[in-house]
Amino acid sequence: MKVINRSVNQKGDDDYFNRLFSYFQSQFFEEIVELVPIRKSVFLLKTEKHTYIIKGYQTNSRLKLQEAFTATLKKEGFLKTYLFLAPLVKEQLFFEGNYFGCIEYIPPNKTAFSFHSQKNRREGIELIEQFHKTTAAFETRYRTLLPKGHLMEKWTERLHIFSNNLPFLKYFMNEPFISEMTSWAEWSLIGMEKHRDFFRKGPFVILHGDVAHHNFLRDRNGSLHLIDFDLISIGPPSFDYLQYANRILPYIDWSFEKLAGLKQIQKYLREEAFLYALAFPADIFREWNRLIREKSYTDPVKLRQVMDLSISQFYTRKKFIDHLQELLKNDFD
Repeated sequence: MKVINRSVNQKGDDDYFNRLFSYFQSQFFEEIVELVPIRKSVFLLKTEKHTYIIKGYQTNSRLKLQEAFTATLKKEGFLKTYLFLAPLVKEQLFFEGNYFGCIEYIPPNKTAFSFHSQKNRREGIELIEQFHKTTAAFETRYRTLLPKGHLMEKWTERLHIFSNNLPFLKYFMNEPFISEMTSWAEWSLIGMEKHRDFFRKGPFVILHGDVAHHNFLRDRNGSLHLIDFDLISIGPPSFDYLQYANRILPYIDWSFEKLAGLKQIQKYLREEAFLYALAFPADIFREWNRLIREKSYTDPVKLRQVMDLSISQFYTRKKFIDHLQELLKNDFD
């Protein structure tokens, strides 16, 4: 038996892990030979014959929604993802407030997926496009089950939280940087408000909602998979493409030309609303708000990552936003 707790730093976490392992051992008919935490409420579990990803959900309805959605995806032809499985257990897995589902294990490639290469960036957005085309065919069936994507409202709230954190932020960043970031956000939201209809019109799809690099998994045979559908919602494809653009821009030196090289995004660069939205520093606000909420600014590695995102890339980002403002001034006025 091999029980590994790589992410434990505190005694309380260690106790929880040991209790959870004992619970799994009591529920699985096969002997568990390895249990490894991946992140909060997600574990790699190996029995004598099978390997699973075990994931916890706060409600049974959330778990059932994920089981149904991934099954529908596969049935409708999107095969580049996982299924929830029914392992040999005594009863539904429920432990200390979490309902646990068993997810098909996809053996990963030796090289993890990242946005560093042009090949990966193109392959990632092509997979999102395929995902959208598949979900467009059945999103009406999920309209009563999923929330609508409210991008402007979400970003307005993110700016509000960031602004409330200003007294704290000034310990880490000088005022000119903070003021400029806030002005980008305000300018972006004003422009988005002027073109609000763009963010409401169809056709609608089921949005992934978190197209970060860690939600793309390349298997050991080289095929790319899309995973983790916790944030799915109903909305226009542009919402996922905006998020994807925000995620990859740091890897292409905030180059408008390189962004325009992606055909899925190219057509949106002729839309005023999309250009305004590209200026919103969603990543900066997200990471600072999380850092302060979780009080993880005492972690030098996490703080350095957020500082690099905010300050080291500040002038290349500013040049990109200046270009957006020029485009909107000259081409659309």
